[in-house]
Amino acid sequence: MKKLIPLFISVVLLSLCGCSSNKLEASEKDVELTISAAASLQDALNDIKPVFEEENPHIKLNFNFGASGALQQQISQGAPVDLFFSAAKDKFDKLVEDGRINQKQGIDLVGNELVLVIPIGSNIGIESFEDLVNAKQISIGTPEAVPAGQYAKETLENLNMWGDVEKKVVYAKDVRQVLTYVETNNVEAGIVYKTDALISPKVKIVATAKENTHAPIIYPVGVIKDSSNPKEAQRFYKFLQNQTSIDIFEKYGFKGLN
Repeated sequence: MKKLIPLFISVVLLSLCGCSSNKLEASEKDVELTISAAASLQDALNDIKPVFEEENPHIKLNFNFGASGALQQQISQGAPVDLFFSAAKDKFDKLVEDGRINQKQGIDLVGNELVLVIPIGSNIGIESFEDLVNAKQISIGTPEAVPAGQYAKETLENLNMWGDVEKKVVYAKDVRQVLTYVETNNVEAGIVYKTDALISPKVKIVATAKENTHAPIIYPVGVIKDSSNPKEAQRFYKFLQNQTSIDIFEKYGFKGLN
């Protein structure tokens, strides 16, 4: 009987160790997160991705980049998304109002600026927003779906220019398409975020919109309530707020809000 007691204890200990190991494996199972993010965040988030994945090897990040309005509609219609990173507060707030995002799991993370760009080497003489009356074609994002387009239209309205340039506008599906139109000389000028203009060697910034001509350009991010991986989504949400991530955002021209 005495010989059986140590054997019994050993079996129990092995069993407990096995349970602990199984719990650890279960908690660290491989997970894929889907992040719907504004197109203007593409370069910064692609830099953040390997840093996060190196620290969290069981989590893979999949980005779905596009216009914030289109992404918001996809989430409203039930698209399987874990986090939403918007270029406009109204699109984000709509999901909060609809109960798709818990307000306590959302934060205004970074800001941006709106700029007027022309192709490198252009000699049309556009040096300010007011000069757009001399352009034949200009491009902005579709205001109803693309926040940058919404800010662009608002700026032109506040400068009392919208009526003069509306017929010249070539609408784009997102801010990156506006940039492409300018880079390829399909239009003579475009209005984009400063962060997009800075990454292109084919365009020149000629003017920056004054802050009082448009609503503040703020990028909120939050966890989707019905995320299939809430724990991992929360981990990436917090990672986006650390200094490493903020430094990367600022490298690409975004402004910290704190």
